[in-house]
Amino acid sequence: MQELVKKIKELKEKKNAVILAHNYQVEEVQQLADYLGDSLELSKLAAGVKHDIIVFAGVKFMAETAKILSPQKKVLLPRLDAGCPMADMITVEELRELKQEHPRAKVVTYVNSTVEIKAESDACCTSANAVKVVGSIDAREIIFIPDRNLGSYVQKILGDKKTLILYEGYCYVHDRIKKEEIEAMKKLYPGAKVVVHPEARMDVIDLADEVLSTSGMLRFTADSPDKQFVIGTEQGLIERMKRENPGKEFYPPLKPKICSNMKKTGLQDIANALEYDQYEIVIEESISRKAVKALDEMLKYI
Repeated sequence: MQELVKKIKELKEKKNAVILAHNYQVEEVQQLADYLGDSLELSKLAAGVKHDIIVFAGVKFMAETAKILSPQKKVLLPRLDAGCPMADMITVEELRELKQEHPRAKVVTYVNSTVEIKAESDACCTSANAVKVVGSIDAREIIFIPDRNLGSYVQKILGDKKTLILYEGYCYVHDRIKKEEIEAMKKLYPGAKVVVHPEARMDVIDLADEVLSTSGMLRFTADSPDKQFVIGTEQGLIERMKRENPGKEFYPPLKPKICSNMKKTGLQDIANALEYDQYEIVIEESISRKAVKALDEMLKYI
């Protein structure tokens, strides 16, 4: 493995490349990366780095977002089959049907979506700013796609200020976290703070002490005086928390929740991406032009 890491570092320097890795990547990829974060943090960062090539160790929609925000850079996705099941749950045709059924509604799309869906939207949002974005839209009715769980959380916070029309998409990782698991963990570790992602089900969110995005979770657990935490998200983030907070204890909800797509990228894939320029993200200009408007709306509330 040391030889492979050495090769990657040499290729990276030779090609003026930077490696961005999502918090859910396997540990060796996290540790190799130049920058580690959530999808939005990394995409914003991609727009600011001075490198010619961005290797995005994540899933396809993340690399697409980085390309939209950094059109002049070459963006490589090391595994072409690293997709997001939730992003694929809604098609452009289905979204257009929803828009016809609710002609007065505006569309707010979770950033975990395809570039084609973003291009059909009025605004994008992250899990961290979904409430702000939806609350700021000049419309009473909001078509919120594709995550029903995040949409339900936003509706709960905003109450009767907005009416959200939810699509039945979901993150299969966070949707697997069950209320019974959280209740069992609270009994096992009664002093632990329960921190969950807003992609979780509402009955899980109702049991949490804090509902936060991945970046919010990292900040909260680092700053908190508490020593024990039950973390309701993908296992990769929990591994990072353990590395960065050695004096604290972090537990998944009974069984660790794993995103298989996020775990597809290995060191050899990153080496191949750098050596052969694979797989380059290419987006049709007309689609990119529309999608960037929705992303710009999202960026107003970061």
